[in-house]
This record gives sequence, structure tokens and C-alpha cells, in this order.
Amino acid sequence: MFTQTFAVCGAVIEKDGKILLVRENLPGNPDDGKWSHPAGWIDIGEDPVAAVKRETREETGFEFAPTALLGIYSLVRGDLAGFWSATPHAIKLIFRGDIGGYSEKNLEGDTSGTRWFLPEEIYAMGADTLRDTDIKRIVKDYFSGKGYPLEIIAHATMPAVDVKNRKIGLK
Repeated sequence: MFTQTFAVCGAVIEKDGKILLVRENLPGNPDDGKWSHPAGWIDIGEDPVAAVKRETREETGFEFAPTALLGIYSLVRGDLAGFWSATPHAIKLIFRGDIGGYSEKNLEGDTSGTRWFLPEEIYAMGADTLRDTDIKRIVKDYFSGKGYPLEIIAHATMPAVDVKNRKIGLK
């Protein structure tokens, strides 16, 4: 299944010194029931900023307004190699930002709930409760104030090409 790295976007949401995590609802998957930051795959053609807004809305119900790119994290999940018969390797674009309106109707089925955690609670979690152990570093980076302007992300869509008739058209 996995033959190369894949791109994921995620959000760090903080309120009153606590971080919002989502509980994975993935029956039959080793990550079922574990806690994670709101995150997911970037769809083909999707701007990463739009992707983090969508993923956060789907997994938490909150409208997320990214204010900065917290960082780019490379995570190799060797612990899942046996489950997938390949080693997943995600390149994670993690954003910091603000939350606004909330709607429970937006929640997707791959999360079973949300909870606010103190940073110390997250740092104490192991691989048995935390989906990706790099979340600990991400939370530390967040509280250290890291962040890069959103303009660092340049998203472009190449025009569609009609190979048969050698015509170029805009998507």
C-alpha cells in the first residue's frame, strides 16, 4: 500500500493552556482508541491551508483559522509495517491557529470524541495511548512559540493538458 511518503496536515488547538486532541475511531486498526491532534491526508489538488481547515472541522466540529505553519514533521511508523505490509511515512504540515464556531453535525466517523489535555498529560502518554509520539514534540514546539508565516506555503495547480490533441486548458 505505501510505496512513498504521503502528505498530512494537522492543527494544534490550544485554549486556556490545554491542547485539544481527538480520539481515533478506527476499528481493526492498531491506532483505534488512541489520541491524536486533528489531522488527515491532503486531498489531490487541495491547498494545505484549506485541508487543515477541512480536517479540523471534520474531526472536532470547530472552524479553524490557521495563523502560522508550526513546522514540518517527518514521521516513519515502523510499528505499523506488519499491519500494512509496508512502512507508512508521513510528511506532516502542522498549523497553529484559532478556533471559531462549533457544529457537532460536522464530525466524521473516524473520530469518537475530543478532549482538552494539559501539556504534561500529553508528555506522559506512551505509544499505547498516543497515536503519533511526535505529537509530544509538536506540543513542545507550540508552547515554545515556533511558527512560520503561511506565505511559506506556495500552492499551485498546473493547467490540464489534453495529450491526445496537444491542447492546454486551465482547470
